[in-house]
Amino acid sequence: MKINADLVGVKLGPLPGSWDSRDCALYALGIGAGQEDPLRELEFTTYSLGGRQQVVYPTFGVLAGGRVGVGSLLEVLGDAVDPGTMLHGEQKYEQLRPFPTEATVVITAEITAVWDKGNATVIETVSEIADVDGGEPYCRSTQAMFFRGIGGWGGERGPSSRPKNIDGAPDRVLRVATRPDQALFYRLSGDNNPLHFDPEFAARAGFDRPILHGLCTYGVVGRKLLAEYAGSDPQRFVSLSGRFSRPAFPGDTLRIDAWQGGEEVSFVVRRDNGEVLLSNGEFVLHE
Repeated sequence: MKINADLVGVKLGPLPGSWDSRDCALYALGIGAGQEDPLRELEFTTYSLGGRQQVVYPTFGVLAGGRVGVGSLLEVLGDAVDPGTMLHGEQKYEQLRPFPTEATVVITAEITAVWDKGNATVIETVSEIADVDGGEPYCRSTQAMFFRGIGGWGGERGPSSRPKNIDGAPDRVLRVATRPDQALFYRLSGDNNPLHFDPEFAARAGFDRPILHGLCTYGVVGRKLLAEYAGSDPQRFVSLSGRFSRPAFPGDTLRIDAWQGGEEVSFVVRRDNGEVLLSNGEFVLHE
């Protein structure tokens, strides 16, 4: 397999998938639900009980989307890339309808862009998750994967995106702590990359300790924004997007600087020391 623009349009999958209420609760715990107060967010962290119906965090769909949009992509690329050079560059997630707590689905994806950055290549995939019986999709997940050291093959560099609506001081500054064992919780939802729990593997990748999954940071931020701007109501979630600038570490406190303009919230996520972790953030919600 050669890395070039001819990859655009290649179909990935389909793969079967399923989940149940336990999987949904486990994901909620993995992105920090109940950490500040275990008696809050019970609708996400416990099964239906006493008339309370369990609901699902919208970003739960990034798990299945990544299985095809990233996992199947690596299978197609084969030895043309070294998975150890891959970084998650950007993520956009769109909810088309809320998830049920139990479902059997089919996951499909397509390569939608390949950009030559000179010293790297960015490959974008778009995944959809739908009922196995041909129902309407639940969500659309767009992943941009950054492959270091593979570039200069003569392709287009691609567009540059700029943050919107972030002039002046933020409207709100939110803080959310992660646990020192956050990555161990999150990996139980299926991401077993040793970069997030094996100190020796992390050292070989240039880190002094294991880093937090990018999609865990993404989920933690999405959970906090949904609570702050939409009362934790999944029905109001439209989309969440952002660019990964630096990895967070388990135990970091995340600072979210947010600017609201109608149904759109622009945001930047920083470590408490000011380092930017997630940029070009945009959260869109239904009024």
